[in-house]
Amino acid sequence: MEKIESIKIFEEKKVRTVWDNEQGKWYVSIIDVIEVLTNSDRPRKYWNDLKNKLKKEGSELSEKIGQLKMKSSAMW
Repeated sequence: MEKIESIKIFEEKKVRTVWDNEQGKWYVSIIDVIEVLTNSDRPRKYWNDLKNKLKKEGSELSEKIGQLKMKSSAMW
């Protein structure tokens, strides 16, 4: 299984991505996307708070949302 990790730049901010050649899919760091879209200083906390709020409102988060091990953005 070949996976290619890379960084994409969006609005001058880094967004970590992984290409899974076997499945033909891109995986994107939701934490990085949240940081770009919200300008949050704490995107991981923002994501956790958002998930909790959605659960309280009765929204069902997809069971397919998992955590993919990616290199820290500081390593790029």
